[in-house]
Amino acid sequence: MLQTQTNPIRVLHVVTNMSYGGLENLLMNYYRNIDRTRIQFDFLTHFQGHQDFEEEIKALGGCLFRLPRLNPLDPRYLNKLNRFFADHPEYKIVHSHLDCMAGIPLKYAKKNLVPVRIAHAHSSNQVHNLKYIIKRMCKPLILRYATNLFACGVKAGNWMFGGKPFSLINNAIDARSFMFNSAVAEQLRENLQLQNDFVVGHVGQLRQEKNHLFLIDVFNEILKIDSSCTLVLVGKGPQMEPALAKVNAYGIAEHVKFLGARSDIPSIMQAMDVFVLPSFYEGFPVTMIEAQAAGLPCVISDGVPLECKITDQVKQISLTESPQVWAEEILKYKNLIRRNNYDVVVAAGYDINANVLYLEEFYQNAINRS
Repeated sequence: MLQTQTNPIRVLHVVTNMSYGGLENLLMNYYRNIDRTRIQFDFLTHFQGHQDFEEEIKALGGCLFRLPRLNPLDPRYLNKLNRFFADHPEYKIVHSHLDCMAGIPLKYAKKNLVPVRIAHAHSSNQVHNLKYIIKRMCKPLILRYATNLFACGVKAGNWMFGGKPFSLINNAIDARSFMFNSAVAEQLRENLQLQNDFVVGHVGQLRQEKNHLFLIDVFNEILKIDSSCTLVLVGKGPQMEPALAKVNAYGIAEHVKFLGARSDIPSIMQAMDVFVLPSFYEGFPVTMIEAQAAGLPCVISDGVPLECKITDQVKQISLTESPQVWAEEILKYKNLIRRNNYDVVVAAGYDINANVLYLEEFYQNAINRS
């Protein structure tokens, strides 16, 4: 039976948490712009504390549910996961964003007769720590229990799904909100006490794969060449303490601003002069689309897929190159005149308005077929 405007399709997104981060911002971009008379988002999270987007989700009509930390080896967790789906038969679409672990909730969704089960790849690798063994063990469950495969980019889809066909879902943004505005830039620079500095910017959770310690090495080399520079880091995460320690060890704390997790990324990017992303690996970083939309030149590592390059102001450098080489390349963008890249983003297919229509139709057609 077709859903009506008074009975929207409720899609359950399964995530770790809904606080500020690349994936979470992406989901909220779609959620804010989707026709909520047709499609409503709910979120099953694995975090007990407060989550940054919690109030907004509720204001938009969504629900946020909590489970304990995901542990596929813990029968207590698996029982709670199974009980959740048994208690919520209203969900006909489950959209899992847990990368290698995405198959875990899909297994129990299938057990409880959920007809549409989506695994969505957002990464092209994983940190090779102790958890990696468990993740590799769980990865085959994706192809066993998913009915549909989504990926943010080709590299992520190929890595996650092992050559099986998948659909690309663009990491779309509200391009208009990132358009360069000199008045906003001046105000933010004044608020952040950046004065006339050359601002090297980065947005991303402080996790090992983002390679913040190397970025600090690079910035230390930049200061040896030009002391009128500031590094602005937006994000939080487990690498915060090591990053602070390295900044203090170099004696450059007065040149580095840790802004923490922020909701005003479009405005903060106005105050930057260059965006640097030295990640060991990425699926398809939405921050790269945001930075280019804001007219920023970007210097990225060879761990970042070049499919995210939509302007001619993106320079890719190998992580085998020295911090000094990176520093020299970054400083080449000093005194660059900012551009308005709104039309470029739209033409490349990364504006939210077109992409949200595709997702709406997918969900509706999936329900009709089921």
